[in-house]
Parts: sequence; structure tokens; C-alpha cells
Amino acid sequence: MSKDSLKIKTKSLPKSRISIELEIPSSSCKENFDESLKSISRSAKIPGFRVGKIPKQVLIQRIGITQLYASALEKIIDKAWNEALKVKSIEPLCEPDLVDGFDSLLKNFNPESNLKLVLETDVPPTLKLKQTKGIKVLLKQSKFNPKSVDEALEKSRNQMANIVPVENRPAQMGDIAVIGFNGIYKDSKEPIDGGSSDSMDLELEENKMIPGFVEGIVGMKINQSKKLNLKFPDDYPHEDSKGKKAIFEVKLKDLKAKELPALDDDFAKKSGNKNTLKDLKKEIEDQLKLNFDNTQKNIREEAIIDALANELEVDLPKSMIDFEVRSSIEQTAQKFAQQGMDIKSTFTPELIKSLAESSRPEAEKNLKKNLAIKALSEEEKIIVEDKEIDLKMDSYKEEIKNSPNKIDLSKLREVIKNDLIKEKALLWLEANCEITKKSEKEKETKKTRTKSSSNKAKKAKSAPKSKEKE
Repeated sequence: MSKDSLKIKTKSLPKSRISIELEIPSSSCKENFDESLKSISRSAKIPGFRVGKIPKQVLIQRIGITQLYASALEKIIDKAWNEALKVKSIEPLCEPDLVDGFDSLLKNFNPESNLKLVLETDVPPTLKLKQTKGIKVLLKQSKFNPKSVDEALEKSRNQMANIVPVENRPAQMGDIAVIGFNGIYKDSKEPIDGGSSDSMDLELEENKMIPGFVEGIVGMKINQSKKLNLKFPDDYPHEDSKGKKAIFEVKLKDLKAKELPALDDDFAKKSGNKNTLKDLKKEIEDQLKLNFDNTQKNIREEAIIDALANELEVDLPKSMIDFEVRSSIEQTAQKFAQQGMDIKSTFTPELIKSLAESSRPEAEKNLKKNLAIKALSEEEKIIVEDKEIDLKMDSYKEEIKNSPNKIDLSKLREVIKNDLIKEKALLWLEANCEITKKSEKEKETKKTRTKSSSNKAKKAKSAPKSKEKE
């Protein structure tokens, strides 16, 4: 198909999409139809004729003109599409969509006439940052909480606790209650799905069950039964139970308590292999501070990238969002596989559809962040040299060598390149953004101040107005 014979018109559409209108001359249609006829003739087998020697009319009669037209039409569209991409320098992000559909085109196809068709596809979006320097970043600043060390110690104590029977007192918070229960919806009297058990160990702690369940057990004695009138939260994850009233018949079958070990040097030796409790506390504190610092670093980086993404003007194409969603689902599946779960039985079409819907907003957000970094690197000439990538690749040599699966090195290079660009972009943004730190205490003070001002305004509004002098 010659460059001059194919007529091409393009039109930009929303969501970074492009419409390509093609008019293919009859000469090309006829040529492709004849080629399809010859190709089918070379492989068709019809009794009474040698392969490749079947007359044209016999072939048409036996195979059918519609099938022959369909074969020719596929070739015509494919050739015209590829030529249009070259002529107009279009980089498609996905396979094209035939606007009126293939069946409609086939119905009106005539190899003796010009063929008009419209194809649509997604193209890389235009990226524009409203500004790169002086971007304002509001950073919520937190301080390390020393109480977290004591909380970690208490958690360790609970893990090493001895479970002892309780006989001469009622249940209290912190106990382990062995219960049998049966739940129904109050209005319909229907049984609650998953709302019953013959015997279940329940730690009597806040937020373990729906509001009021644990509190209802506290004070019960062994072998005592009790009816609990409760209500499922409005945001309860199970759709059928949201906001519904329920009645639970509960029986306390047994009661156990945790006997916590003393916080002393002996505990330090058993739980953390340390000689003294002081040494154990120091180790826990150092680890928690390291985790805290890493978390704060990640929060800072996310705040900066979020601020950059807010400066990006872009029309996100559906195909790029779909790719991001698929990647998210694949990563989830890989995590499940690493935990020994059967992916084929777990990831049903219904679950995949649900995951795709729920992960789409986050996928769009992540895509916009990545595109914002790309836009910044292009505008501010932030580049990564091949030698930098090679150096990083060398650090993965042993990992690549010992991997049970074959690693796609070109894909790994691309991932490393993007990570290095992100690192450099963050350094550039750190130097060129206006970062304002705001502590949680300041935030609370401002809330209190705002509330106080609001109350004063309400009082002023409700106070009797003085009469104006005539």
C-alpha cells in the first residue's frame, strides 16, 4: 500500500485517545482479496481438484464469499493500520478498536470499492507540570513515642504467658473465654452467616468482635447463658450485616487467664537472649527507632511525590490504568503464592473482578505519581547513566544466580532505571520544594482554636442585636 494511496485523518479524543480515519483505495482492497484467495487456494482440499489448482469460482462456492471477504478484510485493516502508524508517527498503547465493528464492515465490504473505516487507540498522554520549583509540601511531623517500648515488652509478655484455668470468679477483660454462641438478625429472625460456633476461644479485648459482644461476656460465670442485643456497624465489611440489629445467645463454657511472666533479667534471657532487662529494652528501643525513622522517611517521600503529582496536568488513558490494575493483582497473587495458597482456586473470576474494581483508584493515583516523576525528569533533565544501572545490576548478581526462576534482565534493568530516576528526582525535589513541617500537637491546637472561634461566632450570632440610632 503506497503512502499516497491511503488517506489518513487523525483526531484527538478525551482520555489520551486518538481516532484514525482511513480511506483505503479499491485497488488495495482488490489486491488483498486476490492474495487471500490465492493463499486459501494453496492449502484448501476439495475432492476432484489438486491442491493449488482449484478454480476461483469453485473455491468461492465451496468456502463461501463471506469467509473469503473476512480473510481479506483482516489483512487490509492490519496493513492500513501499520502504515498509518508509520506515516503519522503514532505510538499506540493498545490494540485498536474498530469503531463500527468488524461485522458491520464485512456486511458492506466490496473489494471493487474504496473502504472507509475508523480505528481508535490509546496513546501516551501529554504530561505538563504547572510548576516544578517552589512546590509547597505540608509534612505532618511525628515524634518517637517511648511508650512503644513498653507496649512491645507487654506484647512479648503476652506471647510467653502461661494459660491457667479460672474457677472462682466471673469473666473480666484480658481473660480467654471459651464460648458457644448462636446469632440471628433481630428483624428477620434469619441466622447470621458465620454467626455461630459450638466452641470458640475468644480473648476478651476491645475491638475483638462487634461492639458490645466482648463487653457482654465480661461479668458472666462459667456455664451461664446470656442474650446480647447488638447492632452491626454501618461500615461492617459483610454487606448483608451492615447496620443490622442482631441477637446473640452466648454460653460461657470455660474461662482461662494469662499468667504473665515478671519483667526481669530472667525474662530478658528467655525472650530476647539478653543478659539483663535493660539490655533487652535498649535493643527493642533501637529497633523501634530504626523502624520509626524509616517510616518517617517514607512518609516524607510520599508527601513530596503527592505534592508533585498534584502539579501534573494529564488525561490518563484507560489502557495504562488497566495495566497498573493488572500489575497490582499479579503482585497480590504472588504474595498469596509465597504463603503456599493455591492461586488457581483462590483467584476466581469474581474475586479478580472485585480486586480490579477496588484497586482502580489506587492504581490511578500510583500511575499519576509515576508520570509526574517522568515529567519532572524530562523537564529538569534528570538522567541515569548506563554505568549507574550496571553498578546496581552487579549488586544483584548473587540473587540472579541463585534465583530458582529465570529473571528477565532487560525488565530488571528497566525497574532499576526507574528506581534510580525516582531517587534522583526526590533529591532534586528536596532541594527545590518548600517543605513545611507541622507537628500533631500544632494540628490539635489549631483544631481547638478553630472550634473555640466557631463557638464564639455562634454566640455572637445568637446575641440580641442593638438597635440602630435613627
